[in-house]
Amino acid sequence: MTAPSTFGLSSEARNLHWLLTNLVEEVPGIQSVAVVSSDGLLLLSSDPGRTEAARQASGGRPKGPRGSSADLATVVSGIGSLTVGAARLMEFGGVRHTMVAMEEGSLFVMSISDGSLLGVHGSADCDMSVVAYHMALFVGRAGHVLTPELRSELRRSLETETAGSAR
Repeated sequence: MTAPSTFGLSSEARNLHWLLTNLVEEVPGIQSVAVVSSDGLLLLSSDPGRTEAARQASGGRPKGPRGSSADLATVVSGIGSLTVGAARLMEFGGVRHTMVAMEEGSLFVMSISDGSLLGVHGSADCDMSVVAYHMALFVGRAGHVLTPELRSELRRSLETETAGSAR
């Protein structure tokens, strides 16, 4: 995260940015993170510059979502939708989390609130139980403040940030 991305935001939005930054910086093996609204829109993401630096440090070979954090948000939203549909079909109740282990990385998706999702792309050597634990902490801390008003504010700030970087 960069400091200018939190300028002018409410204290709740700044706190969510801080929680996300801590998640990325404190948990070994996390490559990128996205918070996605129930309609699939990206609300909050890890710093793309930090993700690129991590990719270069791992040998320069790109790993994970090819482009922007919107790519991770798209994957997270799709997996979230698929698992919710499967749970309904099987009548097993709500989905709490989904983990996908691949040869060269992992993808974690966890429900936050009102259909919002937290998605984490982890490296191949990340400790899946540690990542899942820290995601649960994030969800516990962020879930109660992720109101419709805050989701709108986060979405507007991302649109402003994207428009500013396109110039």
